[in-house]
Amino acid sequence: MKKYILSAILLVLIFSSCSDLEELNINPNNVPETHPQLLLTNIEWNAFQVEGVNPMFASRMIVQTDGENSNQFYNWTRAGFDDYNQLRDVTKMIEEAERIENTAYIALGKFFRAFYFFRLTLTFGDVPYSDALKGESEEVYTPAYDTQKEIFAGILDELKEADELLSDDNSIIEGDIIYEGNTAQWRKLINSFRLKILMTLSKKVSDSDLNVENNFAGIFNNSPIIESNEDNGQLVFIDELGSRYTEYNSSSYGSARYMDSTFVKRLQDRHDPRLFIFCGQTRAAKETGLAINDFTAYEGGDPIAPYNDVNLKAVDGLVSKVNLRYTTEPTTEPHTFIGYSEMELILAEASVRGWITSSAQEHYENAVKASFEFYRANASDYADYVSETAAESYLQESLVDFSSATSNEEKLRLIMMQKYIPSFLQGGWRMYFDHLRTGYPEFRINEGLTPPTRWMYPTSEYQENSNNVTEAITNQFGSGNDKIRATPWWLQ
Repeated sequence: MKKYILSAILLVLIFSSCSDLEELNINPNNVPETHPQLLLTNIEWNAFQVEGVNPMFASRMIVQTDGENSNQFYNWTRAGFDDYNQLRDVTKMIEEAERIENTAYIALGKFFRAFYFFRLTLTFGDVPYSDALKGESEEVYTPAYDTQKEIFAGILDELKEADELLSDDNSIIEGDIIYEGNTAQWRKLINSFRLKILMTLSKKVSDSDLNVENNFAGIFNNSPIIESNEDNGQLVFIDELGSRYTEYNSSSYGSARYMDSTFVKRLQDRHDPRLFIFCGQTRAAKETGLAINDFTAYEGGDPIAPYNDVNLKAVDGLVSKVNLRYTTEPTTEPHTFIGYSEMELILAEASVRGWITSSAQEHYENAVKASFEFYRANASDYADYVSETAAESYLQESLVDFSSATSNEEKLRLIMMQKYIPSFLQGGWRMYFDHLRTGYPEFRINEGLTPPTRWMYPTSEYQENSNNVTEAITNQFGSGNDKIRATPWWLQ
């Protein structure tokens, strides 16, 4: 993977210069046709980026000390429809793939449609789906909203179609910076995403239209899925301009951003060495000369305390910051959309729920070992702390040992904790949505509050698509109830 963003731009310029001269004279700033590979690179780069710190505030991993962060205190309001801008590129890639009759790019287009619509519907609830992105082709400028159930069914169908298309296409996918054109690995990611979506619908097992449990088992038993860290659906960064780690040199990790005490304590209680990878030592611990692997060298701030209380504690040198590796190392670690560790935990949960018959404990332990292996490979300065031996020892910790769980609820709690811990700067809002779905892990929150379940629709929809957004709100939550704690269909 070399200079992929700059290379894509250069290829577009080369393509433009080689086009018919007469056509360029007629419209010199427009290239009417292009190979889908030139679109794929940028689509992948945008989709697989780190989503930043907002999910970590909401998921109780970091705190702000110079003001009340809206995500930390659960008082956010609206989100945007920016994902539709990315979907326009996906639509164009599919059109170009259809023009040259290349089924591999059509399949990846379906995957990215599912990727973005999954994110959109979890963010808001009902959104435009079947009518969306038809402004250019059909002059549909005020698209109707599909129900959340229709969207989930639609994206599951699109992913199934994507897998079927790739099963008959072994061609190398040019412009692919995720799997370097390997269609077999793309099939594994696509089917793993299908399982992730079906697990997201765990509250809908009684819905005969979706047939969640049987569809999950069918994919698990009959389709290729991620089976090692080599299959991780991840974006690998390189130390070149435009290709570096998303948080590299980010000023957002300044003097006012620190670790959350509840997150730090969870790792301390479990003697989890990933603490050293995520966190920096407190200033007081450094001055005392405590070792990197001394669990007492780390401390966080209370996420529900007044922000100035935490600030005063930080001024005294008693609160840890995010490990500097995330902002000072240009490649840091790949950002994973779905990896082997998460896949094994999804399977562990499915086993506990009785959807599949394989061993929940085996899946759980595979997941923990895979997470340690990931950081051993990508945080080399800390590799000794996450060795294979360290992983085996960690699995025997009383708060980690799966064999000690005596009920399905205890097993689920263990599984969700092991999904939660390595979601630090990984997976965006994944863990927050899992918390909404399962209740685990518990988040510290001010008395009388509950975590928001969605975001309000963007103001632009009220201005440009008023009738349809108003109808969608009424159908889901009641007239005018576009509120952040209204319960969307998937959580009902």
